[in-house]
Amino acid sequence: MPSFNRLAVFDVDGTLIDSQHNIVASMQRACERNAIVPPSPEEIRRIIGLSLMEAVARLLPDLDPALLLRVVEEYKNGFQELRARADHFEPLFPGVMEALAALEGEGWTLAVATGKSRRGLLLMIERHGLTNRFVSLQTADDNPGKPHPAMLRRAIDEAGSRPEEAVMIGDTSFDMQMARSAGAHAMGVGWGYHAPAELVEAGAHRVVDSYPDLVVALSSLFIQAR
Repeated sequence: MPSFNRLAVFDVDGTLIDSQHNIVASMQRACERNAIVPPSPEEIRRIIGLSLMEAVARLLPDLDPALLLRVVEEYKNGFQELRARADHFEPLFPGVMEALAALEGEGWTLAVATGKSRRGLLLMIERHGLTNRFVSLQTADDNPGKPHPAMLRRAIDEAGSRPEEAVMIGDTSFDMQMARSAGAHAMGVGWGYHAPAELVEAGAHRVVDSYPDLVVALSSLFIQAR
């Protein structure tokens, strides 16, 4: 009988870090610099988690391809400028570090699946002291964007796990849909950018309200399987 390898795969924006303010500011600036009326902060928050090209295409569906690319490039430039500022602030949500340590102590393997670029992910990991915490780092640079299941499936493969042993933890319906499509468990978090009811509708097996609650929920998830 094969060993049981519990894998927790985390989304980043809205799940590990609160990055909404920089994302909203960068997207609105990108629109303004291309003479486009910017979407509202709420509209922008709803596309956080998608790959950048897909996010802009959903936000601004009437753009021609050339203008779409200009908005994408201006967003990248603006976000990099914000990241370089001394007051750049994308905090971890409360309880992240304690939860990761607790899960590792229980024998969980940890991974990431995010719509961020690999460069952005690596900078976030370094900034918050998360180096060597995750065995697999899957980004939109290397895979189809969410909710396509490819990045989650690759994380599962790289961790040496199986879909039925894996849990996707995220704050958006895209994360829940990806988990379901990959055959993994879908764990929603209630502190991110989509409402808990949307997460349930998208397939979440459960939605938790804090990182301590997440640890308890994950700890009990596979009791019968072990």
